[in-house]
Amino acid sequence: MATKDIFQGLPWWVTWVAVPLLVLAVFGGLLLHVVGIVIGLVFKALLLVALVGGLIYLVRKFSSSS
Repeated sequence: MATKDIFQGLPWWVTWVAVPLLVLAVFGGLLLHVVGIVIGLVFKALLLVALVGGLIYLVRKFSSSS
């Protein structure tokens, strides 16, 4: 049984409004949790890049002056 057969004969709003709202209601917490983890990892990666760049800048600045 294909998805096309399941939704055949139903009004358009069931397919395009009700079903996505039900999916968000059931899996919304999981989706927000996953998005939060991804955003947290990206933030930590950017923070690491900034700290390493700052460290390299400071080491080169003080090494060249002495």
